[in-house]
Amino acid sequence: MKFRTMAAISCLSLAATGASAQEVLEMTSSFGKNLPILGTAGVDFVEKINSISEGVEFEHFDPGELVPTLEALDAVSNGSVDASYATAGYWQGKITAASLFAAVPFGPEAGEFLGWMLYDDGAELYQRMYDEAGYNVHVLPCGIIAPETSGWFKNEITSMADLEGLNMRFFGLGAEVMQRLGVSTSLLAGGDIFPALERGAIDATEFSMPRIDARLGFYNIAKFNYFPGWHQPATMFELLVNKDRWNDLDERSQKQIEVACLANITTNYAEGEATNFAAMIENTEQHGVTIKTWPDEMLATFESTWNEVAAELAAEDAYFKEVWDDLQEYREGYKTWGNTIYLPRPR
Repeated sequence: MKFRTMAAISCLSLAATGASAQEVLEMTSSFGKNLPILGTAGVDFVEKINSISEGVEFEHFDPGELVPTLEALDAVSNGSVDASYATAGYWQGKITAASLFAAVPFGPEAGEFLGWMLYDDGAELYQRMYDEAGYNVHVLPCGIIAPETSGWFKNEITSMADLEGLNMRFFGLGAEVMQRLGVSTSLLAGGDIFPALERGAIDATEFSMPRIDARLGFYNIAKFNYFPGWHQPATMFELLVNKDRWNDLDERSQKQIEVACLANITTNYAEGEATNFAAMIENTEQHGVTIKTWPDEMLATFESTWNEVAAELAAEDAYFKEVWDDLQEYREGYKTWGNTIYLPRPR
């Protein structure tokens, strides 16, 4: 009896040692866990890392449970939150170059974007951006989606004049373009958009992909859904970890987090590709949505306006220019491959 008691005590001691050795990181997500594709990506990452790591565990929290969405960067940097799953475009008001690591108008689609990020200079520039801006964070690419829709409108848009005077929720660098074209833009978190549409505070919105937007119910108020998503041909998502917490992790745990993020990029992209067409069909057949394609002349205006915005931002901000020039150099080389290998898509 005495031996069995001592053995039990020994086992409890080992269990306690193992528990104390495991790092538990609290992670705020910018997207609610019930939101498809965006929200499920944060949940999926946590499930991935917790299933393969014995040295670190992540705990997922929805937006607002720890900090509001737009405060996550500061919270991770100062250590009040251990980690964040978000997209760098939310920090554009703090760091001019941030959106270049999230979504670039008329920029790279998912494959090209990942090539720059993982096999060219993107990841190094991404970390340097946070370092030079004084943020105490370690960043990892941790998700990506294909193009979004470019807007839900209450009324049909047939010319640039129809955009003038609209109040619209808009994300990232595309918002700079819309402002030049007479649209008043604001950046609202996902859960705040429908109420703003409903009470008339905004006339239109973009947020994400059809399946995600359907969950938020935009089709109840705005019946015209426009494509293509020129402002976000691909959107990259990030895992931010407080740098002190990151440096305290053993190398194996760090590598496991990196592997989990790479796996998350794959499943995040695949979920979007597999599930959006059904949402588009449901939107049109059950909810009375009209899917519209921007006329070529309007797309040309969006693009020329974006080129003006990019040139001005590069002239104003040295780091934006460095990243922008690097991305443009990469894209120029990529054309040799990208403009040759793919079959043309019929319109």
